[in-house]
Amino acid sequence: MNAYLIKKPVVTERSISLAKKQHVYTFEVEMSAHKGQIKEAVASVFGVKVLSVNTVVRHRIKKKTGKKRINTVSAKTKKAYVTLAADNHIDLFDLGGES
Repeated sequence: MNAYLIKKPVVTERSISLAKKQHVYTFEVEMSAHKGQIKEAVASVFGVKVLSVNTVVRHRIKKKTGKKRINTVSAKTKKAYVTLAADNHIDLFDLGGES
């Protein structure tokens, strides 16, 4: 089981909208994970049928913060958009009622 590959769910307005309308759930995953591993991990952890997985790598972002305008660099992250079968859903996301 590759459950350690899933770091946390991404809960934003866009991800909730995708989950309601298109059954697409968003997770932050390990950088080393590939689509097959992510598909197996979501299917085994949540007990759902996964149709497809799309991944996006967010590269490091440099910006200045604080009073002294110190340069900071955010970490490189990877998100996975997981599409489920129409009759499946994940209770981890509060979708605010039926769609």
